[in-house]
Amino acid sequence: MRIIYLHQYFKKPNENGGTRSYDLASSFVKLGHTVEMVTTTSRSPENKRNKWSIESVDGITVHYLYLPYDNSYSFLKRAWVFIQFIYFSTSKLLKIKGDVLLATSTPLTISIPDIIKKIFHRTPYIFEVRDIWPEAVSAIGAINSKLILKLLSKLEFYSYKLSDWIVPLSVDMRKSIVERYPEFESKIKHVIENIAEVNRFGQPVLDNYKLEKSLDKIIGFTPKISVLYAGTFGRVNNIEYVIRLASKVYEKDTSIIFLLLGDGSEKDHLIGLAKSLGIYKKNLFFLAPVSKRELPLIYSQVTVGSSFVASIKELWANSANKFFDTLAAGCPIIINHYGWQAQKIIENEIGYVLNPNLEEVNLEEFIKYLKNRQFLLESGIRSRKVATENYSLDEAVRKYNEILSSVS
Repeated sequence: MRIIYLHQYFKKPNENGGTRSYDLASSFVKLGHTVEMVTTTSRSPENKRNKWSIESVDGITVHYLYLPYDNSYSFLKRAWVFIQFIYFSTSKLLKIKGDVLLATSTPLTISIPDIIKKIFHRTPYIFEVRDIWPEAVSAIGAINSKLILKLLSKLEFYSYKLSDWIVPLSVDMRKSIVERYPEFESKIKHVIENIAEVNRFGQPVLDNYKLEKSLDKIIGFTPKISVLYAGTFGRVNNIEYVIRLASKVYEKDTSIIFLLLGDGSEKDHLIGLAKSLGIYKKNLFFLAPVSKRELPLIYSQVTVGSSFVASIKELWANSANKFFDTLAAGCPIIINHYGWQAQKIIENEIGYVLNPNLEEVNLEEFIKYLKNRQFLLESGIRSRKVATENYSLDEAVRKYNEILSSVS
């Protein structure tokens, strides 16, 4: 089968960012499918007059559009990037022949080229939903214009209506779609959560790399108890919650260390906040981003992983890479929200759910949890088991194969 894969932010394992599309696409290639990826890059092409370049990535033919993007861009600048991607990716899709088109959000506008491709070439398409738009952006106040929200709602409706299959990344996303659009329930064959890449996190790391990336070398000592956050420092990630939590913990126990690994628009503000609270480089450290291939080593040196979001119910349906990376690494997971992930944590005893309201967090109980070494060890074993049995790449590919067979 010839699969056209549309993802605006495709990342390889040697890059910083989520690799779901790479993992799926490379697996499709191994099964004998042909995959052409259409995406963007911030790397300037050799031929300055040509915005497109082509690269073969482990059997995937990747069409790169030179279109720089940064999380720190203003809303208008980001919107302009999305508009350009719609125009150029549509032009590219109309030149590529395929049996099926798989498009993954965000943003929601990723569906516009798919709809045009289907209208002109009758190419069936699978719409993978990573975030519920415009529900989420409205809830966080990113877009306040009633007209724009109405237009996005219309786009969401037609994205579902004209798709052949809808793939939500969590049961809560599925619930949201079905409650608002019950007529499209039959298009949801599977929920396919983000992937816990147990094979990548189980691979040995070279000794010289271990030496270079040891926490002892990065922060100057090896913490006995550490909480790792590895991800984006954006508005919705609510890292301010982590810093204020670290400050409260520091007042009661100085042995617990918080490690914030990543980058994003909020980073300078967050460093400033940590300094003002007197915990910067005391019990809270900022680490530079690493590639997905390098991430397992960092996880192997910490006590627990974590995932945080703003205290907004609409965001609790997320399917964050951080959650699945932590499970794949065999670490307990700390989150600060309710929803399907909280239920999974409680049911399987694989982590700790903090109250979304920091003022209501039971600090004594949380600290006691982090110091219970035997329970954390057992919890980590359970985390890895949950990842292997429920969220492995093999399981995701199996579900996608069923959908691809249905489309064909």
